[in-house]
Amino acid sequence: MTDRIAKPFLKWAGGKTQLINDIEKALPKDISNDKFTYIEPFVGSGAVLFWMLNNFPNLQKAVINDINADLINTYKTIASRPKELISILEILQNEFHGLEGKDEEKKEYYYSKRELYNTRKEEQSGQAALFIFLNRTCFNGLYRVNRKNEYNVPMGSYKKPTICDKENILAVSQVLQKVEILCGDYEKTLNFADNNTLFYFDPPYKPLSETSSFNSYAKDEFNDAEQIRLRDFCHKLDALNHTWILSNSDVKGKDENDNFFDELYADFKIERVDAKRSINANPEKRGLLKELLITNNNKAVLTI
Repeated sequence: MTDRIAKPFLKWAGGKTQLINDIEKALPKDISNDKFTYIEPFVGSGAVLFWMLNNFPNLQKAVINDINADLINTYKTIASRPKELISILEILQNEFHGLEGKDEEKKEYYYSKRELYNTRKEEQSGQAALFIFLNRTCFNGLYRVNRKNEYNVPMGSYKKPTICDKENILAVSQVLQKVEILCGDYEKTLNFADNNTLFYFDPPYKPLSETSSFNSYAKDEFNDAEQIRLRDFCHKLDALNHTWILSNSDVKGKDENDNFFDELYADFKIERVDAKRSINANPEKRGLLKELLITNNNKAVLTI
């Protein structure tokens, strides 16, 4: 057992650590007093999930979901077989670090593990270990697959990345014991809601440009029709008196005439918050931009 506070075990494009303060302001005022259920239908690296689990002792249960079966396999492995996973990650870390200074061999090692991962023939813990290995050693912690569901991110340039964070894996395993872990379409998470439930949505963002799309996160694209379906689901939750918060890109920041989200969520509160763009091949193009935080929570103190 560990007393360490659980934190995301993955590097993740669009991870929500930097938006936690803004999300906290959008929470229902009385959330700390009541027992409640937390549901995150697009869990990704789980930054908000771990923050909720660490900070709200009245959180009775949490439900997470993602369409990415490989990601969910990794969550399930950490929850049920953390020590087995750690032992495989320690081997991968020792082997990879042992190739420091041997650039060609190091590259060969990375691509051989990527190829093995894409066969998806490893057993549960081995596949989860490869998922974490690739995440810690690839370019910018990016997760991207092609239409054949093959992971295709090149190797990053890290010297000796932490591949096996034993203490954090054990801490994550501990907090995941109160979490229901699902894989599939986000709408089925509604089956797990009770009369005091908070949803947080972090869907694949609407891209700001043709080249900024990082949403080939699953082999099926999350396009405008999917964004509209998600809005319809939010309306359904609102009609059922569930509180929800949703984040997305601020397309208006790129084109002031683009009212896609302003029109889509006109019935709800829309806040524009500062976020940092952390992924761009050109470091000079990484910087501050606006993102949207949308909620149906009338009790939240939001400032636009």
